[in-house]
Order: sequence, then structure tokens, then C-alpha cells
Amino acid sequence: MADAPQLHFRPLAHDDLALLQRWLNNDFVARWWPGWPSLEQVRARYGPRIDGGDPTKCFIIELDATASGFIQHYCVSDDINLRPLIEQPECARGIDLFLGDRTYAYRGLGPRIIRRFLREVVFDSATKLCMIDPAQNNRAAIQAYKKVGFHYLTTIHDPRELQPAYVMMLRREEFSDE
Repeated sequence: MADAPQLHFRPLAHDDLALLQRWLNNDFVARWWPGWPSLEQVRARYGPRIDGGDPTKCFIIELDATASGFIQHYCVSDDINLRPLIEQPECARGIDLFLGDRTYAYRGLGPRIIRRFLREVVFDSATKLCMIDPAQNNRAAIQAYKKVGFHYLTTIHDPRELQPAYVMMLRREEFSDE
């Protein structure tokens, strides 16, 4: 893409929490990330991730040096819903992401962001596979993940979520950075 924005991931910082809270309360994001959290709730959830007390690693997605979205990865063995679905969950990472503003949506950026994140951050020597669990009716997200190579594993129902999750996975040997 000749006019594709420059892409960078930087670790989430305390100074980003007000922006993250604003994004999470934007109806464009909140329809998939339930909760409509207060700033205090965002600090309570993401502060330990920033400080290292929680092993989930969070990043701001920057497009042309502008904070444009959020992405995180975590060990699948820490997820009570995903852990029983695979062998060796300690060798698997889960990812979650969103673009914070509609202006970046539906422009084909999702697969590019995910491929780059997998290549640069997730698929290290210990990680054998990656999982993602979008809402089953989030068709745009599911299509973006399929373009990267993720394939359907199962649907799970978590009462804390608005919709059942469409669990997808991608093995490191299946990953193509094209």
C-alpha cells in the first residue's frame, strides 16, 4: 500500500489511560468491549498491566505517530475460557485489539496490524500458537483474522460478555507474513 500509514506499537503508559477510557466508552468500541468503564475502572484494570503486576502486555497502536488503537497479548494458560480448548496452553498467546476511532475502520488496516504484531511481538521461540476470540457477530473482525490465517476452533459462551465468542487460532508454522 503506497499510502499506508506508518505502523508502530508502543507500550501502554499511565498517561494513555484517559484516552483508553474514552475509546472504551465510544459506541464504536463498546459494542464489542462491554462495560463503559469509568477512568477509575480503567486505572484499576490496566494500571497493574503497565506496572508489571499483571502479565498481560498492552500496547497503543500508532498510525503515522497518532495513537489510533489498542492491542494486547496474554498467556492462554491464564484464560479460564481458552485454556481447556488446547494442549499446552502455556505455549499459546491470546490477543485482543481494537481501533479507537471509526476513521481507521474498514480500511484494511486490521490484517496489517495483526500480522505485524504477531511477527514483532507474539511469535517468539516459546509461542506455538495464537488465539483470538471476537464476538461471533463481529463479521468485520472475523474476516480480518481469516485474512491473517486464523481459523475457527469453537464458539464459547461467557456470561460476562455480550455475545458468544468465536474462538479462532493460528499456529506459528501456519503464519505467513504476507
